[in-house]
Amino acid sequence: MALFITENEVKSLLTMDIALEAVESAARENANEGALNSPRRRLAASGRSLQMMPAAIPAWGVIGYKSYLGGGGGAYFLVFLYSLESGKILAAIEGNKMGQMRTGAASGVATKYMARPEAKRVGIIGSGYQARSQLEAVCAVRPIEIVRVYSRAEEKRRAFADEMGNALSVAIEPAERPQTAVSDADIFIVATNTSEPVLFGEWLPPGTHVNAVGANSIPRRELDDEVALLSGTIVVESLEQAKLEAADLLSPIERGNLSWDRVTELKDVVSGRALGRQDANEITLFKSLGIALWDIAAGYRVYELAKASGIGRELPF
Repeated sequence: MALFITENEVKSLLTMDIALEAVESAARENANEGALNSPRRRLAASGRSLQMMPAAIPAWGVIGYKSYLGGGGGAYFLVFLYSLESGKILAAIEGNKMGQMRTGAASGVATKYMARPEAKRVGIIGSGYQARSQLEAVCAVRPIEIVRVYSRAEEKRRAFADEMGNALSVAIEPAERPQTAVSDADIFIVATNTSEPVLFGEWLPPGTHVNAVGANSIPRRELDDEVALLSGTIVVESLEQAKLEAADLLSPIERGNLSWDRVTELKDVVSGRALGRQDANEITLFKSLGIALWDIAAGYRVYELAKASGIGRELPF
């Protein structure tokens, strides 16, 4: 019998450590041809966009997809998992919380391989839903001591500092300007819904690592061209998807200042085929778009945990 797993059940099962393991393991399977990912597909109709994201991990015996409808009023995410052996559906999982966690985990894995080992200061631009799991993941892979957060609304950045400071037992200071948030950071997190750059290359000191996660479609940008141009190592989850969605990279590429052969996939860094960092002074950039493979990996871990714990509602098929 297939399981239906709710948001609250996902929250009870999926920890950041589990999400980090799922993403890193799936990336390694991808490098070893034990996993497959297809870029996000969008179908627009009546002002809304149906988005579909399929992936498979044959090494785990699972295939599936995430679907959701964009276009205002929030999005409701569902992840469907199928058995590659039997062809039957394994689970339908509500995917909002899971998507937040797997997005944070992807940046956590990138930070593990790309940030300096001694990195302890974080600057964040953005204080919303995704920023929370981004910080949680970074704190899981580096000994973070101080965080500064900036967002346009003072009450939101103060609320973020209070909430996440208590949750992670780390000192978090609200910043009045974005430059203040990132001025002496070792790791920068950019998680916004802006369509104009909010992080500028001139702000980046040597040795910093940037996780840029908010912009996942052509109209949206978070970084100016200089951020990519200054980065010695640039990593994405999927080159195929980045060529469709990563405006932060497409802009300098279209201007002839950057080329795709300078961009590496996360699977190659995780597998050791490529270095995430060349030296301590290098600026590194992880441009995250969110790929289906992370959804299927996290979803399968949730499904395994739910089945083992007797959690979830059985569906009649």
